[in-house]
Amino acid sequence: MKVRLQLFFKDRIGIVAEITALLVDYDVNITAMEVNRNSNHAEVYLEVEVGKQNLNRDAYYHMLSKISDLKEINFIETLPFEEKENRSQVILNNINEGVLSIDNQGKITMINQFAQKILNCKQDEVIGQGIQSLNLPDYSILDCLKGRTFDNLKQDLITTNKRIQFFASGKPIYDSNHQIIGAVEIMKDMKDIKDLAKTLSQPQQINFSDYIGKHTAVWEAISFAQKIAQTDSIISLRGESGTGKELFARAIHTESCRTGSFVAINCAALPEALLESELFGYVGGAFTGAKKEGKPGLFEIANNGTVFLDEIGEMPINLQAKMLRLIQEQRIRRIGGAKEIAINTRIITATNKELEKMVKEKTFREDFYYRINVLPVYLPPLRERKEDIPILVEHFLFQLSSKLDQPNKVMTEQALEKLMCHNWPGNIRELRNVIERAAILSDETNIDESRIVFSHEITENRKGLKKIILTNKIKNHSLSAMLDRHENKILSEVLQTSKSIRQAAKSLGISHSTLINKIKKYKLAVVTK
Repeated sequence: MKVRLQLFFKDRIGIVAEITALLVDYDVNITAMEVNRNSNHAEVYLEVEVGKQNLNRDAYYHMLSKISDLKEINFIETLPFEEKENRSQVILNNINEGVLSIDNQGKITMINQFAQKILNCKQDEVIGQGIQSLNLPDYSILDCLKGRTFDNLKQDLITTNKRIQFFASGKPIYDSNHQIIGAVEIMKDMKDIKDLAKTLSQPQQINFSDYIGKHTAVWEAISFAQKIAQTDSIISLRGESGTGKELFARAIHTESCRTGSFVAINCAALPEALLESELFGYVGGAFTGAKKEGKPGLFEIANNGTVFLDEIGEMPINLQAKMLRLIQEQRIRRIGGAKEIAINTRIITATNKELEKMVKEKTFREDFYYRINVLPVYLPPLRERKEDIPILVEHFLFQLSSKLDQPNKVMTEQALEKLMCHNWPGNIRELRNVIERAAILSDETNIDESRIVFSHEITENRKGLKKIILTNKIKNHSLSAMLDRHENKILSEVLQTSKSIRQAAKSLGISHSTLINKIKKYKLAVVTK
C-alpha cells in the first residue's frame, strides 16, 4: 500500500539522508521524493510503500518524529509533481494538435490523445517503446536529439482505412545545463489548417470586435448598436465615406441573431429601373431581357435577415415612395406581378450626405426620412479619433502579413508621426490603402516615413514629372534624345565588362544582330577580351 506524506523541517544539511536511512531501517521503500526549499524551511514530499508489515498513521508519526528539526507531518492524496503532471496531461489532451515526446534514447515519454488519434495507437501500448515502433512517415524527431529543429514538415500518413495529412514541427528538449534530454514533435492536421485559413480569408460573420477603435465615440456607437441590434427598428448609419459603415452594419446583423442573410446594395451604383428590380424582383416576362422564371428581389433573399441600403441619399424619389410602402406594410410586389409577398427583413441604411438639408431642398422625401431615421448611429471620421491610428495600423499590418505569408512589419516612430499629422479625408479606407502600399514597398521589417505616401503626394509627383519633361523639351532635350543617351551609357558599360559581343547581347536580353546595329548607331568602341 502506498502512502503519501508532506513533511515540514527547519532547513539544514542531511535531511534527505536521515529520512532515507530511517525508512530503510523500518523496511519502508521510497518510491518518490520531492524537496522544496523556501527561506529557512524545507518541504519534503514522500511516496512510500511498506514491506511485509502494515503501518497505521500513528506508526508513521512515531517513526518520523525521530528525525530532528521535523515540525509537521501531513498525509496527502497527491504529490505536487503528480498534480502538475495531471494538469499538463489534461491540457495536452484538450488541444487540437498532436504532441509527442521522446527521451535521449529515442523512447516515447508522452503522447497526447490527438496524436494517438492521428497515429492510431494507445498511450499505454507505446510509452517506453522506441519511436520506430510508431507508424510515422519519417523519424525527423530523432534529428532533434542532435540539436536540429524542423518546422511545418509536410507529412502524409496512410493507414489501412484512411489517409491523414499533417504538418510536423520538432525541437530538442534541454535541461538546466543545456544538455539535450529529449525531443518533442507537434502535429497539426492539414484539414484544420485549411479550414482556419478559409475562415480567415472568407469570414462569415463580422462582430463588433472587428470594428477597431478605443475612442469614446466609437465605444458609444458600439454600445448603442448592441442595445438596439435585436430590435426590428430601422437603423440609420451616418458618417463620412470610408468610416466603415458596411462593416458596422454587418456587426449589427451578427448581433441581431437573425437567421436570414445579410444583403448589401449600393443605391448610387445602379440606375433607377435596375435598382427597383434588384430590390423587389420581377416575374417572368415583366420586361425585355427579363428571365423567364423571374427573379426574387433582395428583400426576399434576405427574409428573416438584413438588407443594407448603402448611399440611401442617392435613392430616386419614386423609389423612396415604394420603399415607404414596403416599410409600412412589410410586403413587396415583384415588378409585373400581382401577388404580394410578406417579408420579415431588417433594414439598415447608410449615408454620408446631410439628409436634413436634402429634405429642405425637396431632393429627399420628408416622410421617408422620418421613417428611416428612427435609430441613427454616428460613426466619427478618422481625424476625430486619431488616437486609434496606432491600433488600426497594427491591425492592418497583421492582416497583410497573414495574407502575404510574410513576417509582420512595424511602423517607425517617424512614420507613425507622419500618419498622425495627416487629415485623412478618405478615413479608414484611405489609411488601409496607405498602410498596404507602405508595407509592400518596404523591403525592411521597419517601415520608415519615406514609405508613407498619400494620394495627393502621388498626384503632385506625377505633375512634377510632367513639368520636368516639358521643361526638358523646351531646353531642346527631347525624351527621345534622353533615352538615346541613357541607352548609349548602358551599352558602353556592358560592352566594357563582357568578353564578347554575343555575351553582351545575352546579358542585355537582345539578339546579336540588334546589338551590332546599336553599336553602329552610337559608334561604340568594342574591345574583345
